[in-house]
Amino acid sequence: MSRLPLTCLLAALLLLHLPSAFARDTVLVVLSGEGRDAGKTRPGYEFDELSQAWLIFKANDLAVEVASPQGGAIEADKYNPDEPFNAALLADADAMRQLADTRRIDALRAEDYAAVYVVGGKGAMFDLPRNTDLQGLLARAWDNGAVLAAVCHGPAALADVRLADGSPLVAGRRMTGFSNEEETVFGKKWASQFPWLLEDALRARGAAWDEAPLMMPKVVVDGRLVTGQNPYSTTAVAEAIVRALGRTPVARTPWRDELSMALVERLRSGDSAGATAALQQEPTRYHVELIGLLGYYQAQVAGDDAAQLRPALQTMQLALPHMAEPQLKLGAAEAHLRLGQSAQARALVLQVLEAAPQMEEAVTLLKRIDG
Repeated sequence: MSRLPLTCLLAALLLLHLPSAFARDTVLVVLSGEGRDAGKTRPGYEFDELSQAWLIFKANDLAVEVASPQGGAIEADKYNPDEPFNAALLADADAMRQLADTRRIDALRAEDYAAVYVVGGKGAMFDLPRNTDLQGLLARAWDNGAVLAAVCHGPAALADVRLADGSPLVAGRRMTGFSNEEETVFGKKWASQFPWLLEDALRARGAAWDEAPLMMPKVVVDGRLVTGQNPYSTTAVAEAIVRALGRTPVARTPWRDELSMALVERLRSGDSAGATAALQQEPTRYHVELIGLLGYYQAQVAGDDAAQLRPALQTMQLALPHMAEPQLKLGAAEAHLRLGQSAQARALVLQVLEAAPQMEEAVTLLKRIDG
């Protein structure tokens, strides 16, 4: 009987213990399988956070595999299928095949992946933190040198991961995620059922928490750990993963939500005139309703803190010429009033009442101004 040469035998044994070439090019995307009825019965994952990252991974020649705790078909929360990034993913046969039959977490090997990306959505607060197979996979992936990343509520999957030496993965790590402030505005339906608020849990486990103002993009990179605060951080998280894998992200055209957030950041950095001119010049490039709502909700959480209220008001003012929404004008009027600018507040309320004389909220606000 012939025998394998000793060198071939040694080579075969080495291959059993080395990450495959395939692993160096593969990102595992983890999705919550909690969702039912587009998030109405049970919350699921955020399709936008999947589609934008998927397209960036593919554009940078990375393979993508999709998994969930139970495997099989899973449901996203309600999303806009007409957004270009979502439409592109819906037209991707490989993506649709994988979403129709996601891989089970307990069937995966950590060494097969160069990076693991956990998508957010409120469903991630329910099934991902309690899945011990996922915790074990993430711990092994980290110990193997993989990049771990998560966005929005996705960092919930990292909260209770313990490494081979028993230490918590997140302890002493700089991190971000969906903040308590954001939860108070956007988590009213489900937050009371969460096992904990994400920010509270990560702080309690020793993470060094960092956050941006309400719903502004924020990415924190701590070595091989990448976290993003909210859905508008998705593209930056995906490109940070690409960079962490030793690649330079390919140039691309930003989507309109990215452009809109960049415009607001430009405004908040002090270039109000430049931001206003850019929006006036090409309003269709931007998501004006997103800009207006962002300012509106930022003003709600600002209270009477002038340092937070002024940029929120400026954001609303940026959108007002392009957004015929009386509620936005009343939000701006309320902000003016809290800043002691009664004349500006009154002018905006009168504009609303001219179009809708019986609008109760406007009448009440005018009484407050004149009282």
